[in-house]
Amino acid sequence: MAKLGRPWIGQLGLRLALAFVGVALAAVCASIALGSVTTERDIDQMIRGQHRDLLRATARSAAAAYHRGAWRPADLTVLVDFVNRAGAAVLVRDDDGLGVTSSREFGSSDRSSQMSAPVRLRGARIGTVVVRFDNTGLGATIRTFQSQWWPSRVTAAGVAAVIALLVALIVSRRITAPVESLIDTARARARGQPGSRAGDVRGLGEIQDLAEAFDEMADAKEEQDQLRRNLVADVAHELRTPIAVLQAGHEAMLDGLTGPTSANLSSLRDEVLRLARMVDDLQRLASAEAAALQLTLVPCDLAATVATAADSLSDAFASAGLTLERQLTAVQVRCDPLRIHEVTTNLLINAMKFTEAGGRVVVETALDEGQDERRAVLRVTDTGVGIPAREVPLATQRFFRGQRSSGVAGSGIGLTIVAELVRAHHGTMGITSEPGTGTRVTITLPAAVGDVSLEPNVRNQAMSKRREPEPRPAASS
Repeated sequence: MAKLGRPWIGQLGLRLALAFVGVALAAVCASIALGSVTTERDIDQMIRGQHRDLLRATARSAAAAYHRGAWRPADLTVLVDFVNRAGAAVLVRDDDGLGVTSSREFGSSDRSSQMSAPVRLRGARIGTVVVRFDNTGLGATIRTFQSQWWPSRVTAAGVAAVIALLVALIVSRRITAPVESLIDTARARARGQPGSRAGDVRGLGEIQDLAEAFDEMADAKEEQDQLRRNLVADVAHELRTPIAVLQAGHEAMLDGLTGPTSANLSSLRDEVLRLARMVDDLQRLASAEAAALQLTLVPCDLAATVATAADSLSDAFASAGLTLERQLTAVQVRCDPLRIHEVTTNLLINAMKFTEAGGRVVVETALDEGQDERRAVLRVTDTGVGIPAREVPLATQRFFRGQRSSGVAGSGIGLTIVAELVRAHHGTMGITSEPGTGTRVTITLPAAVGDVSLEPNVRNQAMSKRREPEPRPAASS
């Protein structure tokens, strides 16, 4: 249904309809021109053939009318009647060029349509026949057809143009209506109406696909905008508490209500450190989201990189009373060792936070020989508190902290950073968990083709030289 305030077909539809009509008229005109050329040529050939046949028949009849050196008048009369009925006029001459007989209309006939042929009897020439073709008979019928041919074709072209216009208007409306709806929706969004959608449009399959893709793009943009607003709100919420504590503590000291004792200064310092961790986590998150532009990909052994990260946390696991078990198989990958080191560290710290003393954390590396490609697998499994099923899809969202995260320090972006770094390496990340049993995080990366150019100990030394400060713990759930 056309929208109010807009023409039924619109300028775009009108231009498209006129283009269809123009194409149809051009096709009809081309067909008429080609048909006229071929038809006139065929008609001329047919007329000439008929004239030649009549001329040959007349010459044979004239020869049959010659008997014993004389022309028989009765046979000549039959000949003249035959030619007259054929819509022509005839003149028969003897060998000396004198007229023997002729049609009464011969003198008034058109000389331009005259044809002649010798009359032979037993190979000897005995005379000549001259046939003139007038506007009666077959010639008249053909000329009448030719005179009516062009008007009929022009009428047909007009009918074709009307039919083409009607069809073009319908088709153009069906094509342009969804396009105009998309244009209106895009302009509405530009005017500050983010909820505008093209909706269910009726049109060709490709146009419907375009409308669906437009709405999906609008939904994705709105979701991104909402995530951006949520991020600002989350950051403001996280910063409000330490800032309020700092402000209250300083005002109390300034007002003389409390003194700058070691306990008070230590409390304020803890809030400053909390703010520093938040800023550091945000910086690491931004760095992870831009990792695709910052990665330094080199061939390395995934097991060696993971072992280095596990070594750096062995004391922390021992202090927490946890067992860190390694099941590492050499797998060649092409990655950024520092980023994979950060991924492993975040996964191990997250597992350590949510596993009670006496528990176990297993870190594994393996090679998955798939049908399409070889994939390197990094897996971290713990025996911790687990994640409820409804919270598993939300575990990698910014600042998400599940119900079981109360009392656990962190900003809630650890798994977000991991997910971003894995995505930058063209890998995948999966989380399976069962409350009270534990959590398993599985990461797959494209395996490298061929041998690695550096030995494991050389790679570890190169990575140690480039290693950044250890990331602070950041819980995600």
